[in-house]
Amino acid sequence: MAKVYVGVDIGSLTVKVVLINSEREILAHGTARAGYSGREVALNMVESLLTETGLKKEDVGGTVATGYGRVTFPADREVSEITCQAKGIHHLFPTAQTIIDIGGQDSKVIQLMPSGKVMDFAMNDKCAAGTGRFLEVMASALEVSLNEVGQLAAGSRHPTTISSFCTVFAESEVIGQVSAGTPKEDILAGVCEAVARRVSSLAQRISVLPDLVFTGGVARNQGVVKALERCLNQPLLIHSEPSITAALGAAFLASQLH
Repeated sequence: MAKVYVGVDIGSLTVKVVLINSEREILAHGTARAGYSGREVALNMVESLLTETGLKKEDVGGTVATGYGRVTFPADREVSEITCQAKGIHHLFPTAQTIIDIGGQDSKVIQLMPSGKVMDFAMNDKCAAGTGRFLEVMASALEVSLNEVGQLAAGSRHPTTISSFCTVFAESEVIGQVSAGTPKEDILAGVCEAVARRVSSLAQRISVLPDLVFTGGVARNQGVVKALERCLNQPLLIHSEPSITAALGAAFLASQLH
């Protein structure tokens, strides 16, 4: 019986699972909020994806876990998300030399060698500015859903400037702009610009070489995508499922365990 390999990415806000076969083809994938226990969410997701594809636990040839919660998951091996991200992106975009990954609680810029191995990286994990959490807080302050942020920002005629990098102060700034009658579209365009500025300043710590790939759930936000392309003065490549690329890399590593 052909084996299936499982990649599990337990992030701070979401859990991602990818199942691949021995030909490295994606059989199934899923994404869900991490909630109180990312471990439980991941275990349930693996089970339901196996059932969905008509497979059993005995068919699993290897499992690799990555992300913040990787140590909590019963995998064959735990691997850092930087390594997994590099593995997944090199497979999807062989010409990629730089990865910009915006997660729930951190943002990373990873430089790749032509072989796909990690050459250098810079990371912001001390502060929520320039992360998915920053966008969530601002969307909540403006009473819009996260999915609406990019769309609304695109309709802005006069984007505001969010001068505070700190999420708490930036939220106060946003509330002040709402009180002053500034249109939501202009505030959200300013928020997207603030995220892009923060991430591009992180990117300046290492060489940003084309091709650039943007990963993480924030890569679905067109407001941030456009602002980041302006800040970096380079186009961004984005996979159709930008959240699952580290889990995919973990699944590839799982297929190489034995």
